[in-house]
Amino acid sequence: MFMYFAHRRLRAVGLRNLDLAFPERSRKEKLRILRFLFQGLGRQLAEFALFPRYRKESVSKIAVYDGFQNFAEARARGKGILFLTAHFGGWEIGSFVHSLNGNAMNIVVRPLDNPYVDAFVDRYRTLHGNRTFGKQDFARGLLTSMKRGEVVGILMDTNMTPPQGAFVDFFGVPACTATGVARVALHTDAAVLPAFTIWDKELGKYKIRFDPALQLVKTGDDEADAVANTALFTKVIEGYARRYPEQWLWVHRRWKTRPQGEPSVY
Repeated sequence: MFMYFAHRRLRAVGLRNLDLAFPERSRKEKLRILRFLFQGLGRQLAEFALFPRYRKESVSKIAVYDGFQNFAEARARGKGILFLTAHFGGWEIGSFVHSLNGNAMNIVVRPLDNPYVDAFVDRYRTLHGNRTFGKQDFARGLLTSMKRGEVVGILMDTNMTPPQGAFVDFFGVPACTATGVARVALHTDAAVLPAFTIWDKELGKYKIRFDPALQLVKTGDDEADAVANTALFTKVIEGYARRYPEQWLWVHRRWKTRPQGEPSVY
């Protein structure tokens, strides 16, 4: 809870985002959501520090699968898998546990500003076969991975700027969102599989949830299809954030980029 009280700016951003997403909720409810969010971030950080201790035999203590068959079916197609995911629940834990269970994947990351911290985090992320590549290699990395029939995890809930991003609705508010995942999926026929790592209070551990692969919009108009599918992907993320509001990263300025002529919302 220290993080909640220490970071006033992040709390302010979180409250503003919650105002945009849930105008009908009281300030008390929104503060409660933020308290649980910071608690969850602390829990994930604590587990991240313990990654070197975990082995396949013991990793079920922190996470179990839900809907693994959906992943198995997508993998059997042999055309690669794009995990549609977000800064939600235990996102670092999901990719780690998946690799420890023998399902190594590629992860698109933004390198951290501090090179020593970046190297440390990268070492933990890749302990069991996961590989990372930076956003600067986004398109090439995705295309290469899909040609090999591999799995790539992409956090699709960050603010973007044109031309890499297009405006689609997120909680009814236009949000500039990366269209690259949709473009690669349409080009390669890779499966787009919603994948979220959810904290389950009753279980006292995380659930790595795989939903069925999405049916993409394919009209033949590449540009329109890229935007339509980006909107579809964003709606999936919104659905999880609505269902588990205390687990999405509200403290990110998701609506920072505005359509031309619109004032800042922050």
